[in-house]
Amino acid sequence: MKIHLTSVFVDDQAKAERFYTEILGFVKKHDVPLGETDRWLTVVSPDERGGTELLLEPAGHPAVKPYRDALVQDGIPLAQFAVDDVRAEYERLSALGVRFTQEPLDMGPVTTAVLDDTCGNLIQIATEPQ
Repeated sequence: MKIHLTSVFVDDQAKAERFYTEILGFVKKHDVPLGETDRWLTVVSPDERGGTELLLEPAGHPAVKPYRDALVQDGIPLAQFAVDDVRAEYERLSALGVRFTQEPLDMGPVTTAVLDDTCGNLIQIATEPQ
């Protein structure tokens, strides 16, 4: 068994698509209209185009807002993405205007940082343990 798809709820799919592709560097895999306004919109790592998909899921369900608001208020990331070098990625993303709620922090075998995805979520980036 393996993870095939996971999702993050986003306030605006078009905004999320721009952020996750143009800023974070993912590539769009699926973009299928669902109804009049929503889409089945997934992105993947450019290094693993057949790998785990991230669904940029519309945040319309009533349970989503209080859940995400509570996570953000407590500083808890909704998801974590692996990067080769957290400090380098922090510098790259900061230069692009990304807001971080946690600067790079050494935590034993990993370094982490937390960013605001502009779509209602905090996302942690981390190095993989060596």
